[in-house]
Amino acid sequence: MTNRIDETFSRLREQKRTALIPFVTVGFPDVETSVALAKTVIEAGGDALELGVPFSDPLADGPTVQKTSAIALEQGVNVKVCLDVVRRLRADGITTPLVLMGYYNPYLKYGLERFVGDAAEAGVDGFIIPDLPSEESGPFLKLCEAKNLHLIPLLAPTSTDERIEKACKGAKGFIYCVSVTGVTGARTQLSSGVNDLVSRVKRFTNLPVMVGFGVSKQEHIEAIGKYADGAVVASAMLDAIDKAPKEKATSVARDFIRALKGS
Repeated sequence: MTNRIDETFSRLREQKRTALIPFVTVGFPDVETSVALAKTVIEAGGDALELGVPFSDPLADGPTVQKTSAIALEQGVNVKVCLDVVRRLRADGITTPLVLMGYYNPYLKYGLERFVGDAAEAGVDGFIIPDLPSEESGPFLKLCEAKNLHLIPLLAPTSTDERIEKACKGAKGFIYCVSVTGVTGARTQLSSGVNDLVSRVKRFTNLPVMVGFGVSKQEHIEAIGKYADGAVVASAMLDAIDKAPKEKATSVARDFIRALKGS
């Protein structure tokens, strides 16, 4: 039983292409528009998609994602709504890998076994959980493995080689390297230390390595492609969408992704 993440990265490696993973907060600016945004960024060239599960205390996220989460929470968006959005995307023929990026507490409240089962049924391929360290991920990881879902670790420039090795041992799908010591947010320049981090990670795994936090323009994607397998873009695109009228959200997102890819 293969996972869509593995299939996609295998194809991208054969094609020698740098992966691009956009991020959309479910429920921003509203649920219907976020569904449309998800489809749009995939059609515009997103190789996989991170769907943000809104949370009241997103400790890894900067002002942009915090704002989008707050807007979504005000509209009652919760784990169930996020899973329903995944179902809708799959029903509409989306075959791109879908990764839920969210925090552990809502999943605990939902019930871990029930959550993983419902996520698999809905069509989720993996999870990024910033506040679940690899040392404490055992129970959740076991549930994921039973359903062929990937738990993707986050590693930062401050991660020791020992921690990197431990995180890579249980990892599947890809490794997410945080480019800065800090929170998400668009930046004009990538951290000079991310290249070193990726090099250290690649000593302990053959999995694809993605770089996120601060990616905002085509030059960043091109630079990342020289030493990593791809990039995640979130805040910069969400900023652009937030500044535009709601009716132009999808066209703004489409243009943003095409500009990143130079197409």
